[in-house]
Amino acid sequence: MTGHAIPEEYLAGYAENLAAVAATGRRLTRDELLARRELGRRAAEAGFGLRALVGAHLAEARLRWPTAGQNTGTGSSTDTGTVPSTSTGPSADTSTSTSLRILAAVEQAVDAFAEGYERAQRLAVRQEVGARREFVDDLLYGRSDPGRLAERAERFGLRLSYAHAVAVAEGSVPYDEEEPVPRAVEQSLIGRFGDRSVLLTTKDGRLVCVAPGDQGEVLAYFAEQAFAATDGGRVAIGRPQQGVGGVVQSYEEALNVLDLAARLDMDAPVLRAADLLVYPVLTRDRQAMTELVLGTLGPLEAARGGARPLLETLTAYFDAGCVAAEAARRLSLSVRALTYRLERIHQLTGADPADPMHRYTLQTAVIGARLLDWPAKPF
Repeated sequence: MTGHAIPEEYLAGYAENLAAVAATGRRLTRDELLARRELGRRAAEAGFGLRALVGAHLAEARLRWPTAGQNTGTGSSTDTGTVPSTSTGPSADTSTSTSLRILAAVEQAVDAFAEGYERAQRLAVRQEVGARREFVDDLLYGRSDPGRLAERAERFGLRLSYAHAVAVAEGSVPYDEEEPVPRAVEQSLIGRFGDRSVLLTTKDGRLVCVAPGDQGEVLAYFAEQAFAATDGGRVAIGRPQQGVGGVVQSYEEALNVLDLAARLDMDAPVLRAADLLVYPVLTRDRQAMTELVLGTLGPLEAARGGARPLLETLTAYFDAGCVAAEAARRLSLSVRALTYRLERIHQLTGADPADPMHRYTLQTAVIGARLLDWPAKPF
């Protein structure tokens, strides 16, 4: 509304204040300043721009400024066009004093008005931030009435009747929404895609991006920017899910992927829940997985040094595609030493890592051990 004319109501009492100052030489009273602050607050809430409001105050002051006649001591110009001389006597001193008093009053009035305006603006920002944070919490945790949540979502550019997917990025330090990293990522997204019904926020120190499910390029770009901004953090992307509860499901998938990546030491910077569906299947029956780990790998605890070194050997061997030379390099071992360890595993467990029939059972058990943090956490 900065281009609109300023209503007279926001200048109420201003002319009278200036007239009183000019007549008496006093400063503005406390009540007058409070009135100007209140008008500043109302103008901010009405949506008027501060620049236009200050301009209106200055224009009004110009109308109330001492006239030319007050600044001269010899009257007006003659019919012959002679320019009157400027008085340097008491009359000029009085006019100058009046001008200075009015100027001081204008400064007081505009300052009070701007203070009220800025207070209202700060309060509005705090309320907006609070409303946004409350909405984000309800959206990601599904704690609000679905209908009401959908209505609130439209205010933030989301239409929850459609499918949405959620990407979550974490770095070495937690992030808050007002910090440079989230702001930089948000500016990059806006610069690339404009307004595409995308919500970028933070939650529990992580960056969170909610985007329409059919706009995978947005989340891919978010992942790229977040990885760079967090100095090599990790990003997980949940699958698109339908409806109000879909955001919650996709968000939880992304969080689970981050947890999974930490447990399995996955080094990929961007992980998609759709590519890792086998892991939730493996962990869905914890009792069965526990039995598999203990039944298959439990005998390794009888080895000198415990199960951990041999478990790390199996992990490196499977991660290297069962190529002994590569696994040995990753473990800083000779191929002969690695081969000895694999033979020892065969002796203790009865399962040969080199045998395709045994390999699947061993590899599944190794994954289960890493997910369950065995043997660090005994069953």
